[in-house]
Amino acid sequence: MVEINFEIVPRKAETYLNSKQLVDYENKRREFVEWLLVFGKKPEKVEGYSEYTARATTYRIGVFERYVWEKEEEYVPVLTRDHADDYVMHLAKEDYSGSHRCNTRDALVRYFKWRHHQHGEEKWEPKISFSKDQNTQPRDFLTVQERRKVREAALDYGSIPSYRSLSPEERAEWKKYVSQRLRKPLEEVSPDDWERVNGWKLTSIVWTSLDAGLRPAEVGRAKVSWVDTENEVLRIPVEESTKNRDNWLVSISSQTAEALERWIEERDQRELYDDTDALWLTRFGNPYDSQSLKRLLHNLCEEAGIDTENRKMSWYSIRYSVGTYMTREEDLAAAQAQLRHRSVQTTMKYDAAPVEDRQDALDRMG
Repeated sequence: MVEINFEIVPRKAETYLNSKQLVDYENKRREFVEWLLVFGKKPEKVEGYSEYTARATTYRIGVFERYVWEKEEEYVPVLTRDHADDYVMHLAKEDYSGSHRCNTRDALVRYFKWRHHQHGEEKWEPKISFSKDQNTQPRDFLTVQERRKVREAALDYGSIPSYRSLSPEERAEWKKYVSQRLRKPLEEVSPDDWERVNGWKLTSIVWTSLDAGLRPAEVGRAKVSWVDTENEVLRIPVEESTKNRDNWLVSISSQTAEALERWIEERDQRELYDDTDALWLTRFGNPYDSQSLKRLLHNLCEEAGIDTENRKMSWYSIRYSVGTYMTREEDLAAAQAQLRHRSVQTTMKYDAAPVEDRQDALDRMG
């Protein structure tokens, strides 16, 4: 039995099928996935594809299958070469990226290669060829290595209010916080200890954005009520969802959940937040915007030794990196959910990700 570590039957497929059809469909999908993993690449040498390629291939074939079912208005157990020709023509006519078209065409070739190898059917030769876009990837997104450097730089960035800037009453409250952070008895906390305690605000902004790909507007309107650190998610309600009509449940890593928990604890000490549910405000009490976040990213890149000369680096560089590497680690469906896109077509710009469980992917992405 071949070990399969990803979902075989897409949830969307279940809405098209009755119970018997679902059993038949799952059996066919399992056979296809096992063939991809064992024989797919070079059947004569018993050489299969990587799990990433098998997962991406079955995802794209699932989209193809549902396209056929909708057109035929019924479950079609075995897809034909005519179906594939029709689908490729559909890809050519609609507004898809060149990379998505190429990747889908390759998935179709693998499907009919399986039908040929295992069931003796004729191979399929695409009647239309596609070329990958030269600029489908956002030009200036953070690489995996740069993401890790920015994450590390954010850990040392930012501070709590200076000792001398606080009134005696404020100082007493912050002293309790410093004592707790340093795990030092309250009576032993000195002014010098203030310098040892970095604030968690900027760290939490950066880490949350590295996980959730927050748009600048979402950083600006984020609320404490969005944060569920126990379940390691952001719960963004429909009325606060940028460019969307639905509530969103967005995964964050355990590391980011802890940073948010620490920031919320620190936030409670800051008078600036007394009458607001805003998760983050600038030191002037304003919501963050694209310009202030761009400055923050450039400062972090400088701190991390990342060259930004001749690069159009903005806060969207973080969001683009989430889409690119989530697509690589998981698939378009995961990237669509993580980036909160209404349509998967919006996410297809990230489909050119090279071969390299949403929360598991975040840990690997750094």
